[in-house]
Amino acid sequence: MTADTTPALVEDRQLGPRVRKRSAYPRYLAGKVAGAAVSLLAVLVTSFFLFRLIPGDPVKTMTGGRQVSAEQLAAYREEFGLDLPLWRQFTDYCGKALTGDFGTSYQFRAPVVDKITEALPNTLLLTGTAFVLYTVLGVFLGTRSAWRRGKLGDRVNTGLALTLYSIPSFWLGLLLIIVLSVGIGPLPGLFPTGGMESGGEEGFAYVLDVAHHLVLPVMTLVAVEYGQTLLVTRSALLDEMGSDYLTTARAKGLRDDLVRRRHAVPNALLPTVTLIFINLGRTVAGVILVETVFSWPGLGGLFYQALSVPDLPLVQGLFFVFAAAVILMNTLADLVYPLLDPRVAR
Repeated sequence: MTADTTPALVEDRQLGPRVRKRSAYPRYLAGKVAGAAVSLLAVLVTSFFLFRLIPGDPVKTMTGGRQVSAEQLAAYREEFGLDLPLWRQFTDYCGKALTGDFGTSYQFRAPVVDKITEALPNTLLLTGTAFVLYTVLGVFLGTRSAWRRGKLGDRVNTGLALTLYSIPSFWLGLLLIIVLSVGIGPLPGLFPTGGMESGGEEGFAYVLDVAHHLVLPVMTLVAVEYGQTLLVTRSALLDEMGSDYLTTARAKGLRDDLVRRRHAVPNALLPTVTLIFINLGRTVAGVILVETVFSWPGLGGLFYQALSVPDLPLVQGLFFVFAAAVILMNTLADLVYPLLDPRVAR
């Protein structure tokens, strides 16, 4: 080895790891995006075959029990393409779905995309409001419970979270309707039993009316969902509390709250971030049981109506939207991980 080549080799050794680190994230990004694309394709295929296992004839259901001749039934099947071979229905469905066309709803006689677009804002209002509340509440209480592990506040918070998280959302919703909408004994009904509005209101009065109808379904979602965020945050923070860097931070004289806020919580974020993004995907998917119990006109309630027919185009379109929202949010979470912890993309 000559003297003039040695510096070059040394420089290559020094630059090599940096180049590898810079190139690691694009490969990581490409892998996650490719995985999401494959998952969406699998959902597209699954949504077609899964709901054809539902018993019942959509055409006969649409007739509402009326006496219909065989010729009329055949005309209905031809109108909706149900007379075609299954493979032909599948290829037509995939071809249209890739362009954003999920067909026409059997029961509403309207494009599926239009029905989804119409109900989506109502779902986002309900689940989005609940998502913000139960995420903030869960992270805050989970952090405090972990930092005061074993004390009365921790035991109360953990016990209450486990209890509420184990309660079925529809049962809690019905209980709240009985207590706070119908009323018990001297306690009058305070909130509407269902729906999104009373009708006839405009301007600020309309906003208050919607907020009034929003209270019970949001309360149901927050009560059931905050416990999961609390428990995940608490567990992740407990794993960090014995770390040497926290002991070093305390040895430097930092206040306990400052150690928790600046050092412990940021390093315990990965599991909580995963859960937050999953829940964020579910805000689009809606909550079928809660929307059905409270007659909320969102995607969840629309899905329940479509299943009762079964309205195959509408069910397939909603199922794809639900799954795509969760897949997208999971992919975004994977892309955020390296920003929180660069070791993830190595």
